[in-house]
Amino acid sequence: MTLPVTPRRVLAAAAATLFATELTAQSAATPAPFAPITQAVHRDVNGDRAFTTVDFVQRRFRLPGNEGFDLAIDTVAALLRAAGYVNETEAKPTDRLVYRIESRDMPNEAWTPHDARITIAGRSTPLQTLAGNLNMIAINSVSTPPNGVTAELVDVGAGSDSAFKANTVAGRIVLSTGNARLVLPRAQRYGALGVLNTQTLPAYNQQGKHPRAIQFTGIARDTIRPGWVLFVSSVTRDSLQAALKQGAVQLHVLINTSFARRPERTLVAEIRGTTAPNERFVYSAHVQEPGANDNASGVGTLAEMARVAASLVQRGIAQPRRTLTFLWGDEIRSTDRYLKEDSTRRAGVKWGMSLDMVGENTALTGGTFLIEKMPDPSAVWVRGDDQHSEWGGKPIPENEIKAYWFNDFVRNRCLDRARTTKWVVKANPFEGGSDHTPFLNADIPAVLLWHFTDVFYHTDLDRIENVSATTLANVGACALTTGLLLTQGTPVIARAALEELTVTAQQALRTQAALSRDTLARGGNVQYEQHILNVWRDYYLAALDRVADIAVGPVDLRTALANAKRRVRAATVTLQ
Repeated sequence: MTLPVTPRRVLAAAAATLFATELTAQSAATPAPFAPITQAVHRDVNGDRAFTTVDFVQRRFRLPGNEGFDLAIDTVAALLRAAGYVNETEAKPTDRLVYRIESRDMPNEAWTPHDARITIAGRSTPLQTLAGNLNMIAINSVSTPPNGVTAELVDVGAGSDSAFKANTVAGRIVLSTGNARLVLPRAQRYGALGVLNTQTLPAYNQQGKHPRAIQFTGIARDTIRPGWVLFVSSVTRDSLQAALKQGAVQLHVLINTSFARRPERTLVAEIRGTTAPNERFVYSAHVQEPGANDNASGVGTLAEMARVAASLVQRGIAQPRRTLTFLWGDEIRSTDRYLKEDSTRRAGVKWGMSLDMVGENTALTGGTFLIEKMPDPSAVWVRGDDQHSEWGGKPIPENEIKAYWFNDFVRNRCLDRARTTKWVVKANPFEGGSDHTPFLNADIPAVLLWHFTDVFYHTDLDRIENVSATTLANVGACALTTGLLLTQGTPVIARAALEELTVTAQQALRTQAALSRDTLARGGNVQYEQHILNVWRDYYLAALDRVADIAVGPVDLRTALANAKRRVRAATVTLQ
């Protein structure tokens, strides 16, 4: 039969209490075999180092192939060389730390913004500059003449055809609230010089509280009728409209952008495994997008993780038997290409992890740190603490659940960190939209480490002052510990992971049973709630079967696995 969807929220306060209990229990102790790697990584990951890289990268607008993107790639490559990584073209067969920069032709020219200013003629202070609003130039906009243009401003509202007919816009600059991609060609047909466009931002951006915010977006590249759009903040819009009420307004606008035929570049670094080098744990952090948290934070954190991993290997503290791979490139595309361009390489990728928006100072940005899980039962029945973010998500069909232990393994590594730092660690059901998606599409276990809600998301207020070095260190530590443990892959690590998952499963089943009992107390259907509990039980039983994947080579878990399954079955409640 078709089962109804459980209501999205079930007693939030009770769920929070359940989660707090679960967090305390799960973070009670790091499994002893994990402790040496965990302690070394937590000690060595340096949030200030990561912060310095984030700060450098976030100063430039980054798109594939453009100057800011390439500078980020070159900067991380320099950090890798300083950490001991050798360019593959110069590496010896015995070198374990290697990197390469892959270059591919792009179908279109790369666009780079350099400068922009909007000034009311006769005034000395610009209303808006690129230095203060990094997103103000619509992507693919062309330059004005070198000294800019001065023209009268005309407000055309939403920019309908009738509004253009009712105003004289030829040789003038238009102010519009409409869709920039539609308004620009209409403005060009009527002879306007260019467009100033205002935006209505999503509710989570809290535009009323942050009236200077501008989201980055673009217009279509047009080599026949090139044009320009400047996005203006609410503050600038209000200033312009107030000036228009006093009479005609002459504006001076200057835009400096460039287009260049440049390749798209991807940086790949690896620590080659000693025993199974063709098996891999792959990290991915995308370079493009102009924000500090999104995603200079991922770039800087992954660079710091690569440095620490190299140091631990060089000092003999970590000895990964599988290969640890680090990717920096274009979001989703670089990861997807890495998996699709080499079928043999793809077959060896065991796990993936995306680092996207990992540096938030949550006191300033809002939201919390999140582990976006690969599809588990929480993505079917959204309840308790595992809620979708404001970014957006919806329940998935039950047959899309991927029974595996990776969600819990990563979460427990983060809770190891939280136990001593009071870091808030939460999770959300699968939503997609970042570099974990290509892994999952290829049936490779993967998660996303990120933050949401962020009131500055995709706006030019996503700057370095909203990044936390402490958060960078927290995320980098749990992410790197995960990869090093799984690439080390000893039988003792596998056995410890099996025991840890068993305890986690028992706790999760108790939490789910409490949620179901609460639903029943408020009139829920007992058969439906029992079905949810049974699916969670079966999910964990199947996940236990896959723990052997951790070991490099064969491992005998038969006795321990049988005992683990008995304990999980015993923890499953039968509702009355």
